Amino acid sequence: MIEMKIMSVQEVLPTNVPVVLLQEESGNRLLPIFIGRPEATAIGLSLADQSPPRPMTHDLLTTVVDLFGFQVERIEITELREKTFFADIYFRGPNGVEVVSSRPSDALAIAVRTGATIYADEEVMEQASYLPDEGDNLSESQIDDFREFLDSVNPDDFA
Repeated sequence: MIEMKIMSVQEVLPTNVPVVLLQEESGNRLLPIFIGRPEATAIGLSLADQSPPRPMTHDLLTTVVDLFGFQVERIEITELREKTFFADIYFRGPNGVEVVSSRPSDALAIAVRTGATIYADEEVMEQASYLPDEGDNLSESQIDDFREFLDSVNPDDFA
């Protein structure tokens, strides 16, 4: 497994489909995973330390997990099959570690809220990652655009 970090959440033009962009912690490969708009919002708001007026589903889940004495240990992007990514969430509780299958977008939204470590399987990286061009400033520009959007959005928009 390769440790990853969330670089950004962006929209791919011209379709405006959200994508979360992961980067190796100790490398340069990027792993784009297309996600739904609600999950993109959940990840983006949490990355920007913004809270909606009412808890989102991922906030609720992390609160319940905590109340039952579990903690999210890590998440793993485990597989890419027929253009669909798969993930597992590792919960540590009183009886040890429990593994729950998840969509990567939900696992990432939970990882952002809990500080859990993110991993991707090497085979997934071989299948779907890429090395950005050295002079590629596009992703930095897109990151700035997304941050500008987050600064201007009102949490009431998501109530």
